[in-house]
Amino acid sequence: MIKHKDRECLSPPRITGILELHAKGFLILNLKPSNFLLNDNDTAILGDVGVPYLLHSIPLPSSDMIMRLGTPNYMAPEQWQPEVGGPMSFETDSWGFGCSIVEMLTGAQPWSGKSIDEIYNLVVIKREKLTIPNAIPPPLEKLLQGCFMYDLRSRPSMTDILHVFKRLQNSEEEEYWSFWRGIDSRGIRKSSAYLGYTEWFLSKDQLQVGDTVRSRKPANSCKHENMDVPEGKVVGLERDTTDSDGFALVKVHGVHDPLRVHVSVLERVTKDYLASGDWVRLKYGVADKRCSPVGIVHSINREGIVAVGFIGLPTLWRGTSSQLQMAKGYSVGQFVKIKAFVVTPRFKWIRKDKRVWATGRISHVLPNGCLEVEFPGALPFGQEHGSCLADPAEVEVVDFSTCEGVVEKIQHLQDFHWAVRPLLAAMGLLASMKLDHARFYIWI
Repeated sequence: MIKHKDRECLSPPRITGILELHAKGFLILNLKPSNFLLNDNDTAILGDVGVPYLLHSIPLPSSDMIMRLGTPNYMAPEQWQPEVGGPMSFETDSWGFGCSIVEMLTGAQPWSGKSIDEIYNLVVIKREKLTIPNAIPPPLEKLLQGCFMYDLRSRPSMTDILHVFKRLQNSEEEEYWSFWRGIDSRGIRKSSAYLGYTEWFLSKDQLQVGDTVRSRKPANSCKHENMDVPEGKVVGLERDTTDSDGFALVKVHGVHDPLRVHVSVLERVTKDYLASGDWVRLKYGVADKRCSPVGIVHSINREGIVAVGFIGLPTLWRGTSSQLQMAKGYSVGQFVKIKAFVVTPRFKWIRKDKRVWATGRISHVLPNGCLEVEFPGALPFGQEHGSCLADPAEVEVVDFSTCEGVVEKIQHLQDFHWAVRPLLAAMGLLASMKLDHARFYIWI
């Protein structure tokens, strides 16, 4: 159980204080129990506020790089190399807050006994999560599971965290626990499960009457698989004003009666037809050449400010939709290669030989649009492993429609079947050995 003083540190007023800092644009980036201080009246005070956020743009020796971005044991994946694996945002603090809760529950520091390199390997490379203690209230368990999602967009916001802790503080009744135990069966989960979004992601932008909406595309996909609502306007809502679950009545052009659609499968779009998750390009390029011109929209507030993640920027870019244009998107499973005009890619890329770039398969898409690409069937030329990162502005999709000649189509077919080639080769070798063995006995 959480001790009295720890409980005071995690009380709603402390969370409200974090929210107030977020409202002013400050990222704390170093939430941990030792920074929740208590005065003589047992009132919690948050220390070390925003110091890593202020330091992240100041040049320091490489040996100090990690420590200036936070304390490794409490750092979210995007904090380790925010220009590449970022961006950092308010949900970055949700990870640190979750780590603090786990430490207060267990009495052990997260990743205790691990070196900085070992923590990096566990959190960033292997994408492992902290073990959540057993026998804790269901809403707290659900909250912690969300705090440790690798993609920060899938984590709860501090507003979500505040809501859960207020309910925990104010409710002691069995109906409350029954409500939380049964939340998995509610419509928001059932109706949106195939899309791959967490309930925390879906709760960030609640629809209002008058919003323009369209069918939500699946997570990590650049295509809409089901366009029941290509574009429509919300004319009614069937839900409580404080509930993120429920149905919307959507008026679609050409359809007489409004459609009754679950809110979790709809996304709000701007007048320029932009929505969270869309791929965009800066119309006028970027002033900082270290920044990619192509990124992913994270949010669009009701004042029209668009937040976008770009490679090269440690935090979200903020501007208006008039500064952006739609860009070609990428998704897991696509094959890509470096564009012909790119001489020196942003990231190292595997070659088939000294002159030809290899074709790889996208395994992950990071929140800033950075692509993780694998080459399991390739023999890396001068590299130790078969995977790379890629700037979406520097690659192009490879499929049969883009392969101009017969040779190129054959090469793509070989790349497409990289997963079975080693197996087929092994089976062929084994068959050859058995055949030779049989011939030997026949000869005898």
